Amino acid sequence: MLKLKQVLQDVGQRQAALAESLKLSSATVAQLLNHGQWPRSLDKAELQARISVFLVDVGANDADIAKAFEEVDLPCANTADPALSQEPSGEDETMLLPKQTLLPTTRKMFSLFRDPFDELQSAQDMWVSPDIRYVREVMYQTARHGGFLAVEGESGAGKSTLRRDLVNRIAENNDPVIIIEPYVLASEDNDTKGKSLKSTHIAESMMAAVAPLERAKSSPEARFAQLHRALKESHAAGYRHCLVIEEAHSLPIPTLKHLKRILELEVGFTKLVSIIMIGQPELGVKLSERNADVREVVQRCERVILAPVEGSRLEEFLKFRFERAGKALAEVIDASGIQAIAARLSQPSRSGGRDKQVSLLYPLAIGNLMTAAMNLAAELGAPVITADVVKGV
Repeated sequence: MLKLKQVLQDVGQRQAALAESLKLSSATVAQLLNHGQWPRSLDKAELQARISVFLVDVGANDADIAKAFEEVDLPCANTADPALSQEPSGEDETMLLPKQTLLPTTRKMFSLFRDPFDELQSAQDMWVSPDIRYVREVMYQTARHGGFLAVEGESGAGKSTLRRDLVNRIAENNDPVIIIEPYVLASEDNDTKGKSLKSTHIAESMMAAVAPLERAKSSPEARFAQLHRALKESHAAGYRHCLVIEEAHSLPIPTLKHLKRILELEVGFTKLVSIIMIGQPELGVKLSERNADVREVVQRCERVILAPVEGSRLEEFLKFRFERAGKALAEVIDASGIQAIAARLSQPSRSGGRDKQVSLLYPLAIGNLMTAAMNLAAELGAPVITADVVKGV
């Protein structure tokens, strides 16, 4: 660690202020202060001079400036008299990164001709854990044989990927299933915030998928009778029908209740429509057993939760993604870096009076953190991502 970090604390300046002055990223400055790693792309003497100018401007004395670039060892855990202040700076809080993009210099350094975390191009690019395999199979069986299913997951957990996989799987297997996906752009749970998805809109989507050449009847009652008849005719032709609603957490309560009516469309003992709702955890709140408004839906709807990647499977996940991109994982990140990724994407929480760790190891979050770490490693000239690089992101 450079003594520069203590000098900044003494003059009341944050690392971010120094980074802004030097026109460098906060991660680069963090690596410099915490680990003494100077950016290889910049002249060290020139950078020291620019830092010295900054320190003069913020009121540091000559003695502090003279020793700022000396290195000091971090105290051991049992050291009674720490050399530097151990007050939390607030700069190392766990947070999710925004969308990250591999820089050209990063691609060149790691010889990556394909982004390992880019949008999946085929089903073979999809990593499947036991948890994902279960959710995937439940969705497929619901589409093939009927049922009412709610799939819940955090943003970036892979919900849209599973929806795409379901559509692709049915098409590849030539299964006689018509997938119906209502248009949900700008859908909200009330008309004040946006456009709510109503049962009439869902019925229109179903008619367009099952009988696209028929002209819709004018009255609501006639339209639903027309839909029921069209579904019966389609079923007689050998087809099943699966209604897939993404962003289902934005469904208004009345529409949720109306889905039960759609589920009840039948011929004899055979249900004509199966329903799969896909949404964020707010969907689970709406489907709570304590919500009397949707009790009829709750009693009929199976709920599955898309869990984060298990920490023990993080290396397996990363290895799969990089192999699909034609790169060995060991050439990009070492074991300490993988452990640091797992630690970074965990955050403390308190529930029921007990402290616990909440995992944020979702594919999107992992990809963004890995991409940022690769960019930083390339900037620093580090051959592989280590724990120190991850901590510097």
